Amino acid sequence: MKRAHIGLQVRDLERSVQFYATLFGAPPTVREADYAKWMCDDPRINFSITTRCGDAAGSVHFGIQVDEAAELADIATRLEKAGEATIPEKDAHCCYHNSDKLWVIDPDAFRWETFHTKGRIVDYGETLAELEQARLARLAASEATERESDTAGPSPKSCC
Repeated sequence: MKRAHIGLQVRDLERSVQFYATLFGAPPTVREADYAKWMCDDPRINFSITTRCGDAAGSVHFGIQVDEAAELADIATRLEKAGEATIPEKDAHCCYHNSDKLWVIDPDAFRWETFHTKGRIVDYGETLAELEQARLARLAASEATERESDTAGPSPKSCC
């Protein structure tokens, strides 16, 4: 089974923990000085917040957490068959967990993490430098495509 994942960079961890505990109706399942995570079943989500990553507050990544290593391999196969560049990260130490990961950057430069968590660790860990390089390259390509389409005339502005 799969679980949606959203990871946010926040300015004030305490205030954010209070907000999201209220939103989800539960305290975090993992709490560290610079990190909190909720593993909710309703909605089925792995939601994490941190002050650690150095990104500006509001920075976000999305993901899919899988229960089995075979599910991660299936996702990798689908992405690779579709011609998407992936960044594998075996035995990653990140967010106080040890995981096998596969990163991909979507057409609008959002970071997507697919991962199989193998266990907890005592330190936060590190993230891949090449991930940000891939995100910036995809963002530049997306912006170039947008500039080309802007010459075709105005597009309707709307929000969800």
